[in-house]
Amino acid sequence: MTIWSELMGLQVKQAFYDVNGIRTRVIESGEKNARTLILLHGTGGHAEAFVKNFRSHAEHFRVIAMDMVGHGFTDAPAKHYTMASFVDHLAGMVDVLGCDQVDLCGESLGGMVAAHYAIQYPKRVRKLVLNTALLIRRTPEGRQQLADLLARSKRASGELTRDAVRARMNWLMHDPAKNLTDELIEVRYQIYNQPGRAPILSQISNEIVGGLLDDAWSDRWSNEEQLAQIECPVMLIWSKHNPGNSPEHARSALRFLRDGRMTVLDDCGHWPQWEQPDTYNQAQLGFLLE
Repeated sequence: MTIWSELMGLQVKQAFYDVNGIRTRVIESGEKNARTLILLHGTGGHAEAFVKNFRSHAEHFRVIAMDMVGHGFTDAPAKHYTMASFVDHLAGMVDVLGCDQVDLCGESLGGMVAAHYAIQYPKRVRKLVLNTALLIRRTPEGRQQLADLLARSKRASGELTRDAVRARMNWLMHDPAKNLTDELIEVRYQIYNQPGRAPILSQISNEIVGGLLDDAWSDRWSNEEQLAQIECPVMLIWSKHNPGNSPEHARSALRFLRDGRMTVLDDCGHWPQWEQPDTYNQAQLGFLLE
């Protein structure tokens, strides 16, 4: 499998949009007049995280996988990045696309951004998918796993080598030997290797992953009581082997959602959309199309 083999034969393009002065890279597919589905990656991630999901979803949606500000090939202005930075960027993207209402799917940080956008702009979100992402305080075990992620992220951005990038991305996979390709490592290495990009990504990791280790930050940006403010239907897509937040802990948050459901996939880690794409696509489409 290669990224191109997942996309070839599909009407797909890479495009750049001006979002409030931020040159924003997206990969998009599907009919322009179809309902819009925006896919949001995690901390340090990029739009290629969703290449295995385009083909099935583009039959029904205009699919937009965007690089959030500071990530991928989107601009990374020198500033202090906060959760609000990403929510504001998403809000600008929705406006630029000319959408009154969208469906959102966010993985990890992307899910947190999508959730806060749904809270801030309740009429703009029809349905929300949280892919191994949740506004919830972490358990001690989850915090220990996130501390490991933060250490790997610091190495990948501070000692930029392909081996350091591989070690960082190993954290995402239940079976990295099978699912973490040299091509994917090279994509992320080239993104991190852009001039001035590694320090920005390091700052973002410190803010987001480090924030999840801090009680005051979690109270502001990642606590389960906030879930009750989400008005739209929500689906949690989890994995049995998700690091940082176990399926049992995630399930405990369902009671805070007004309209929530959850499915747990096997044989995958923090990237179920990549490791188990067929099962993931079926679950997500079943929710979005009902």
